[in-house]
Amino acid sequence: MRVVAAQMDLVWHDRAANHARARELAEDARRQDAELLVFPEMFATGFSMDTSVTAEPLDGPTPTFLRTLARDLEMAVVGGFVLARSPDARPLNVALAVDRRGEHLALYAKMHLIALLGEDGSYERGEGPVPFDLGPVRAAAFVCYDLRFPELFRAVVDVCGLVMVIASWPATRQLHWDLLLQARAVEGQCFVVGVNRVGEGGGYIFAGGSAIIDPLGQVLASAGNEERLVIADLNPAEVTEVRATLPFLRDRRPQLFRDAAERAAANTSKRAS
Repeated sequence: MRVVAAQMDLVWHDRAANHARARELAEDARRQDAELLVFPEMFATGFSMDTSVTAEPLDGPTPTFLRTLARDLEMAVVGGFVLARSPDARPLNVALAVDRRGEHLALYAKMHLIALLGEDGSYERGEGPVPFDLGPVRAAAFVCYDLRFPELFRAVVDVCGLVMVIASWPATRQLHWDLLLQARAVEGQCFVVGVNRVGEGGGYIFAGGSAIIDPLGQVLASAGNEERLVIADLNPAEVTEVRATLPFLRDRRPQLFRDAAERAAANTSKRAS
């Protein structure tokens, strides 16, 4: 499976300009035989807390664009946008996956919202991962800050061989992005595709570093800090082979950690009282 990550230089709050550039990159990816194309978090607007600009319904311009692009170019597409809900409910920061016919595969809402940047004041948290079938591999898509929480990745490792992380990860913490992508691949013995943006927006600088990583943690392809496509061919059979040769996942003791967490909480409560 040929996977392409589109590391974009986004235009702040300009949906039309970003859609136009995304289509150009997608057409270039298709000429290079892409079967799956992945765009960054909120690629149509930039990572903004202004929900009057970012939010749109499921039949809005960005999800419609993703479905149309997939149909036109006959490849699966994953991209981020903000899903509007009822007037009394905060919108969701989501990743939408569609197949080559433009049909929905999954709609995942970001579970971890970064309070440091005020995201939790503008958006609502998602409820759980949404694994989906993507040709010969089962996959899941997460969003940016989710990368810091290994337990979320552990929740899908038994059913997924590919995990995508779409992001607007700031340059000030670029080292963390680079390290955590490889760590998640090694921990889960799965392919990881991390797609970040570049440029400036909302007072932040973004340095890219998009990468495609194999189940042993080896970087198959990566980008620097400029707009570009990152391309790699993934063989889903490698996931099965690595997990069979190095059966580390079988040695997990999830109940032990649940029990330990409960004991720690109980001990904390006793000390507090």
